[in-house]
Amino acid sequence: MHHDILDVIKNIKDLYENNSSLAILKDFERVLDEMDVYVYENWEDGELCYGPKVGRHWIKVGFMWPHKSMPNPIGAKRLTEIGCKVSYQKSHLVEPRPIRNENDIRPGTKKGRLDRNPIWIVEIQMPKQIAFDIYKGYMDKMQNDYKGDTMPAESSAAPAVPAAPAPAAAPAAPAGGGGGAVPAPGGV
Repeated sequence: MHHDILDVIKNIKDLYENNSSLAILKDFERVLDEMDVYVYENWEDGELCYGPKVGRHWIKVGFMWPHKSMPNPIGAKRLTEIGCKVSYQKSHLVEPRPIRNENDIRPGTKKGRLDRNPIWIVEIQMPKQIAFDIYKGYMDKMQNDYKGDTMPAESSAAPAVPAAPAPAAAPAAPAGGGGGAVPAPGGV
């Protein structure tokens, strides 16, 4: 199976025209980031090839790398530990050759010859629940950071006032539980 650079470009164009697909892809990428996949060799150099394709329970995305820059499989192992399915596939990307001389031009056209460049396709199928859980944790963290940022700013604007002493504790009820009403101050 081979992939065409025009299909990749069309997928990216469609992605930017559809806000929900872009949001899903951002959530997908957030999971990769939270799982520290990008610390492994070549993972940060991957390019979107296709997706996101959203099913009932899964989100499927394919990324591509040049054949000589295969992403480290340990990064994929981290994803499988949380329930993702990851597959590696050798493929080819058909893309036009840069025109440097007349041998680089397709006969009868003014376009560059098409070259089949070997690539790695890494397809990641992620359960929707994982993407949702990571997104929820991210939003909770952002809200806590926002609340944390506003609280010190408000307290630093006000002058420091010593805290008032705590009121004396009320007497404990008798051990027998004996009573009902509390007597009013100043008499019975």
